[in-house]
Amino acid sequence: MVPLLPGAEPFRHDGGEIGVLVCHGFTGSPQSVRPWADHLAARGLTVSLPLLPGHGTRWQDLAVTGWQDWYAEVDRELTRLSRSCERVFVCGLSMGGALALRLAAQHGAAISGVAVVNPANRIHDPLAVALPVLRHLVPSVKGIVSDIAKPGARESGYERMPLHAVHSMRRFYRVVDAELPQVTQPLLVMHSPQDHVVPPADSERILSQVSSRDVTERLLERSYHVATLDHDAEFIFEETDTFITRLTAGMGENTTRTGLGKGSGKEGAAASG
Repeated sequence: MVPLLPGAEPFRHDGGEIGVLVCHGFTGSPQSVRPWADHLAARGLTVSLPLLPGHGTRWQDLAVTGWQDWYAEVDRELTRLSRSCERVFVCGLSMGGALALRLAAQHGAAISGVAVVNPANRIHDPLAVALPVLRHLVPSVKGIVSDIAKPGARESGYERMPLHAVHSMRRFYRVVDAELPQVTQPLLVMHSPQDHVVPPADSERILSQVSSRDVTERLLERSYHVATLDHDAEFIFEETDTFITRLTAGMGENTTRTGLGKGSGKEGAAASG
């Protein structure tokens, strides 16, 4: 068996009656969002951070998987969390944000809220239209990991992207985009103006297409794409605390014991809704 990359192992923590599913991105691994998951677990929440099929080993393993495999994994974890938790939230980075949004569109009231960081909505490279043919001619291209502004911070992921998987991801984004109007849950979108992987236009598209009435937007001014490992990581964690706390305030003593934060009040954040 191929060994896992450092930090790529899935993570689970049994806490209180509030559950959170955290989804990592394309060619990344749980390592990229593990501090987010650890923070939520430390607050007393039940947390699940799965490893998506084909990820965390070598890029050749990703080449034989597709979006249905990735989505099925997070869907199973959502079902597991729902069996033991009174409320469940979904969070995600990049393609993990797209996975979280599709879960919200498909499961409705079973999900109490969605928090996403630099969520992906489409592939903007003009060559993407050639993927149906190109993927049979070129096995892989240069990877997208470690788009991070913070010196010394690194993302554990693939240095190559298999084009078969990229083609499947592109099809997945089309599916999610068509389902965005079905997203009605409270939504927290945190995105970086300086993102070299997913442009701000993707967050803008998502915000314009969802049907959620409770929407919060936060700007991550000091970070690039993998903001969960970047300068704004603590800001992301605090904003997620505030979001979940507000939406679970009526759950009583068990929720109080989680000790969720009271909001960051940091400058540079923009809110809407």
